[in-house]
Amino acid sequence: MKKIINAIDALSGIGGWLAGILMAIAFLMALAEIATRTFLGGTLYIADEYAGYLMAMLTFSGLAYTLRERGHIRMMFVVHVLKGRAKTIYNMICLAVGCLFCIAFTWFTWDFFWDSVVNKSQSMQLSETYLAIPQAFLPLGAGLLALQFLAEFLKGVAVLRKDTEGLHILEEVDELGR
Repeated sequence: MKKIINAIDALSGIGGWLAGILMAIAFLMALAEIATRTFLGGTLYIADEYAGYLMAMLTFSGLAYTLRERGHIRMMFVVHVLKGRAKTIYNMICLAVGCLFCIAFTWFTWDFFWDSVVNKSQSMQLSETYLAIPQAFLPLGAGLLALQFLAEFLKGVAVLRKDTEGLHILEEVDELGR
């Protein structure tokens, strides 16, 4: 079980790195657009379109990493009342619901992506980008998020068994900002 958890955590880490790389590419593209407009009096024509693609790609790439690092916004009313085993079980129920939601989300995003593949959909912009390329990140990121929900659930099982050695487990804190 620990090998599965650590493998999923590693995949989520790769997704986080990929999100960072995509953000750097978007930043460089924005700088190139600014330089082109300022110094050459022209435009790259694709900067706005590709910034949107990159934003969607980096968002979906980083979802699982954000869950792993406790970066998603959570409603903590009930969790602050619960202690010990009850808190862990409550969190596991929430994680199971999140996992089920993400499995459905993965299915719908896969269907969206596959429709673009089958129909060979292209952007209506000047670039005529093959839309399946940026859309591929949607089911990939949603699937990775579902796996990370599973890993977090399994971490809850490990906590209940008191067998957490070698696992990356973060606890929620009451302070603002983490």
